[in-house]
Amino acid sequence: MTETAAAAAAIVAIGSEMLGPLRQDTNSLWLSARLEELGIPVVRKSVVGDDPALIAEELSFMARSVRYVFTTGGLGPTADDVTVAAIAAWLGVRLERNEVFLEKMRHRFARRGFEMPACNAKQADFLAGAKVLENPRGTAPGFWVERGGVEVIILPGVPSEMREIMESSVLPVLLERAAGVVGRRRVLRIAGMGESAVEELVAPVYAKWKDDPVTILASPGEVQLHLAVRGAPDAAQAKLAAMEADFREVLGPRIFGEDAEDLARVVGRLLRETGRTLALAESCTGGMVASLVTDVPGSSRYFLGSVVTYANAAKEGLLGVDPGILRAAGAVSQEAALAMARGARARFDADVAVSVTGIAGPDGGSAEKPVGTVHFGLADRGDAAIGKKRLFGGDRSVIRRAASVQALELLRRYLAGQETPA
Repeated sequence: MTETAAAAAAIVAIGSEMLGPLRQDTNSLWLSARLEELGIPVVRKSVVGDDPALIAEELSFMARSVRYVFTTGGLGPTADDVTVAAIAAWLGVRLERNEVFLEKMRHRFARRGFEMPACNAKQADFLAGAKVLENPRGTAPGFWVERGGVEVIILPGVPSEMREIMESSVLPVLLERAAGVVGRRRVLRIAGMGESAVEELVAPVYAKWKDDPVTILASPGEVQLHLAVRGAPDAAQAKLAAMEADFREVLGPRIFGEDAEDLARVVGRLLRETGRTLALAESCTGGMVASLVTDVPGSSRYFLGSVVTYANAAKEGLLGVDPGILRAAGAVSQEAALAMARGARARFDADVAVSVTGIAGPDGGSAEKPVGTVHFGLADRGDAAIGKKRLFGGDRSVIRRAASVQALELLRRYLAGQETPA
């Protein structure tokens, strides 16, 4: 085991339902973030079905390279909840029925007016020699057990229960062990640029900070730079600030936000600060821009409404787009986008309006206007306007999402004074 691995952790999410298309492992994201803050890197994650042999195999594999193994899930009362029994077999220890805990469970059910189902009794079977982690939110306790220098922390799969146990019983112990070493992370968020374009700009900064991990992540319409450092609290914070300053110097106003501050939230803040109201006109995005805007609590303070005008008749009737524009330039054109923005601004009497019209595919493209062609318009109360055109790659869902993000980025740049209307 290397020195780095010795201080590292692995996470095993247990549950056959997460191997299908309907459920995802989200606990590991929260666990990774909390462990990183303590300077404990997560170097492996896996999802394993409710199979004792596979659980044991996975634990054996992970225990060879890390100090901490966290498991989530499989602590319930039903037949497919096999985690505790599987780990007992893997450790070579017995399960002991805890009569005191069993009686507490019976009282818990009785207080709610129910008789405890017989199957819940298995949750009183404790791992011999393990530390029991009390669960104030549920009936399934967690466990903390050591084997050959590897510590296994066994947690429920219900997110609220897992987090409660971690915060009350696990993280304080790990914090005490951290000996002043912490992890710090900063996420810089960029819209309106592709991943390769961002990569090219920041390559010299990567070289300067080659000993500290920087990860670039792309999603439709957005690129994120994840900066991470470890060390004593003050030193780690200072290093992270220096890294961030170097990346900001290169990227400048292309960075729209940091950490969990998404683009719609930034736009909402700018609208509030400038005292402006917003209206939208959408075609190919079908209301997705409005959905992003209204995901932000308090958006009713600045968002007046949206018109989804998919058909040309709707563009004419609801937004007052001149039929001549649609005949001459087409619905997917700069002229149409600007007319839609002006129509939405007038209909809602908004301070600013943004429009989107394009070809999301998979059909409808041409040599002149291929699938992925999207036009954007912005109009303000002074009748000044901005028109933009972008060509997006990907399937229909990617194009629609990227176009929605780009519409908000156009608005952000206008509100921040980075995009000047004609």
